Amino acid sequence: MTENHQAVETRGIEPVPDDERQGRVRELFHTWFAANISVLLLTMGAGLIVLNGLNLWQVLLVAVSAAVLAYGIVGLLTVSGKWGGSPAMTLSRAVFGVRGNLVPGAVTWVARFGWETVNAVTGAYALLSVLDLLFGIRSSTPLVVVTLLLFVGTTFLVSGLGRNALLWCNRWSAYLFGIFSVLVLGYLVATVEWSEVFARPAGTTAMVVAGIGTIAAGGLSWAPSGADFARYLPRGASARGIVGTAIGGAGIVVVPMVLMGAVMAVGTPDLASASDPVAFIGDLLPTWLAVPYLLIALIGMVLINSLSMYSAGFTAQTMGVKLPRAWAVSINAVISLVGGLLLMLVAKSFYGSFITFLTILAVSFSAWIGVYGVDMLRRHRQGRTRYDATALLDTTPRSAYWFRGGFCWQALTAWLLAIGTGLMFTRAALSADDVWFAGPWANSWIGTNGLAWVVTVLVGAAVYAALPQARTTAVETEPAATGPRALVRD
Repeated sequence: MTENHQAVETRGIEPVPDDERQGRVRELFHTWFAANISVLLLTMGAGLIVLNGLNLWQVLLVAVSAAVLAYGIVGLLTVSGKWGGSPAMTLSRAVFGVRGNLVPGAVTWVARFGWETVNAVTGAYALLSVLDLLFGIRSSTPLVVVTLLLFVGTTFLVSGLGRNALLWCNRWSAYLFGIFSVLVLGYLVATVEWSEVFARPAGTTAMVVAGIGTIAAGGLSWAPSGADFARYLPRGASARGIVGTAIGGAGIVVVPMVLMGAVMAVGTPDLASASDPVAFIGDLLPTWLAVPYLLIALIGMVLINSLSMYSAGFTAQTMGVKLPRAWAVSINAVISLVGGLLLMLVAKSFYGSFITFLTILAVSFSAWIGVYGVDMLRRHRQGRTRYDATALLDTTPRSAYWFRGGFCWQALTAWLLAIGTGLMFTRAALSADDVWFAGPWANSWIGTNGLAWVVTVLVGAAVYAALPQARTTAVETEPAATGPRALVRD
């Protein structure tokens, strides 16, 4: 029985053989759809109205632009999965070196299980809200423990089973969420004071740019995971299709959700600052619609965490954890459970600070995108789109990806300089009076408009492109390669 048809995926970070690459590009559509089933998008949409002062047409422009920008980049980086057949952070060894890759890998791993903990807490609170809304059951310490166990346990089960379970769950959640989103949109069309919605004046161009940057930044967090979901695709799979399914799958969720949040905020501006948007939505919609919609949104939170935990299992193996993939996932599950209990029962006041800390760590994602993206572009131009499978798994000095002492100094230098530059424009604060971190240029136009991630990507890409290319003896060319090919035509 091939890996594609096993109930539990057993393959780890090793490249998928060509004869097992039976995946379809269209499967990625449901993956990126499920990765965005989050009620937090409603809060973001509300923020565009209340905080950015935009009108509905500007919100539409922001939502579409952010989805195309963020998931266009995610889709392009996802293409490397079909080239190498391994997870992204394993392929990253070919860029940073066997030892050098441990540095961005460690930061990515910490950020992943940090956000998984936050998502688990959010999911547990969502379940508590649904129980209160449906049955009038009030939150208590035992119930908090049970709901968190249920959320993390379900996440671990789905991510532990692997690719086939994720594909099945992603597909059906997309259908269900789509149906009930249409019902919610219909309810809003029938009940909202549209004259008030369309009477809103337009906001400034700067606020439009800031809105695009804010929403796009959330999507870019999936960039180090994209290749993980594409490694079962045949080498000849359409790169255009991979990029298109990323933009389409994410956009079909992001755009309506952001618009719905914007429309809701016209009548109820408190949605923009709601700490628990799930409970807030329960008050906005009739019970017959709120309950199923929130339950499906809860399923979406489970899937978002499952996709993240699935990738985190590969990252753990890349970092040297000697466990099968399914059990490597358990590390993040345990951390999410323990961290979630601490956040919900002990250190509630630490919740906002923890999110702020993770926001700062997110700068490293943008730096990695810039360096990894330039490496991909070089590979296309030089016809080196086949990663050396032996070198990827060899962690000894004999590896062709050992470079100098296990480090590719060009990639690490670019990554570190990009992070340093990005932090200069970054401001992380719990409130206007409680600033955790503020770079010296955080109050510049770039900093105040949330575009630090753009600068970070560009600096990482520019520095890495300008530095001499590292030499390697790796076998990275296709057997029948005849020359460079365009990125979207391979």
